[in-house]
Amino acid sequence: MLRADRVVTPDGVRPAAVAVAGGRITAVLPRDAPAPPGARVVDHGTAALLPGLVDTHVHINDPGRAHWEGFPSATRAAAAGGITTLLDMPLNSLPPTTSPDRLATKRAAARGRVHVDVGFWGGAVPDNLDRLRPLHDAGVFGFKCFLSPSGVDEFPPLDAERLGRALAGVAAFDGLLIVHAEDPTQLSAAPAPTGPHYADFLASRPPAAEHAAIAGLLELAARHGARVHVLHLSAASALSLIAEGRAAGVVVTAETCPHFLTLTAEEVPDGATEFKCCPPIREAANRDALWAALADGTLDCVVSDHSPCTADLKVPDFGRAWGGIASLQLGLSAVWTAAAERGHGLADVARWMATAPARLAGLHHKGAIAPGHDADLAVFDPEATFTVDPATLHHRNPVTAYAGRTLRGVVRATWLRGTRIVGEDTEGEDTEAEGAAARGGNAEDAAPPPTGRLIERT
Repeated sequence: MLRADRVVTPDGVRPAAVAVAGGRITAVLPRDAPAPPGARVVDHGTAALLPGLVDTHVHINDPGRAHWEGFPSATRAAAAGGITTLLDMPLNSLPPTTSPDRLATKRAAARGRVHVDVGFWGGAVPDNLDRLRPLHDAGVFGFKCFLSPSGVDEFPPLDAERLGRALAGVAAFDGLLIVHAEDPTQLSAAPAPTGPHYADFLASRPPAAEHAAIAGLLELAARHGARVHVLHLSAASALSLIAEGRAAGVVVTAETCPHFLTLTAEEVPDGATEFKCCPPIREAANRDALWAALADGTLDCVVSDHSPCTADLKVPDFGRAWGGIASLQLGLSAVWTAAAERGHGLADVARWMATAPARLAGLHHKGAIAPGHDADLAVFDPEATFTVDPATLHHRNPVTAYAGRTLRGVVRATWLRGTRIVGEDTEGEDTEAEGAAARGGNAEDAAPPPTGRLIERT
């Protein structure tokens, strides 16, 4: 049984005791409720108990580019950041996850090496559109596609005709298509990015590219009756399209990311390509509009789009540097820092970062502190602060746009299906491995043993 003064439940935040048996939550009781005979009691005091976060947008790159990030380092970082379930994207690994055989390769690379529960998206690319159903049947959670070049040759984009084929295909078995929505015609018409100035890079990925891509996607989704999800929405000008599509009956959800909610174009220094991502971090006014869309429900969830690389690929030229933000371990604290300043509460953050992503993926036993759900829990100190030192993160490479920032909120412990995988309890128990995980550091032998599972769509 776990007790805390602030337990974030679907009914609100209150003092409570969470009873656990067999890896599941059996009851949420008053804080001082007696424990069942023989039960271990861990009291987390004034800390907040959140549902373990569900991050449905993570690039682990393993196998093939595991020197960018691998299953052990990524899932260890996730656990240290309060994430208990993540879904791995189908590209940047070699091979990409575009067939059942390639999914088996991915699972083999992950098996026995994950610290949190891990599932997989499949890919929709030009040469597999007639074979999506077997990949669906093999257990992927849906299919990712690009409408513009992905950045890696082995994962090409879909043109409008092929996008329609993909939508018709997934609609036939009620699958989900998740879409990197930037329009290639708009990108081709924009000035090419080059050099160290962020303003030049920003001009190369205009809001019009997102707007045009989302408009076309929703039109085709309506025609084919397909479920769609818009990935990492950056341009606030496209938000009205999401609302209009829903009003017209399109089954569409949309996400944004911590970096779009907490960072701004105005603050990116010249040459600081650790801030480069596609679509890009935009201006402060755009950021404010994304927050408003989260508050009114136009945006459903906040997920990391953790897309790491080695430091040498972040050359100080926005045209040549790899695009991707490394933030897996930091997302909860980054979002809470900004959310609290805007008057949002822990229940809002839990809804955006746990409940809604779990719903998107159909993970009905994840994302909430409620009876019948997995006992996945993040013990969070919302008043504590820390300054980000990339060298202390579990990410394989010490590259992050949050370096040197002071963030509010510290993950004190993480529980996966009733087992504490990060942190210490109130009796002071803190093994060397668990203490290292809670404090940071990336040594392979400083981590607790892997306890995560490979999960499939149900």
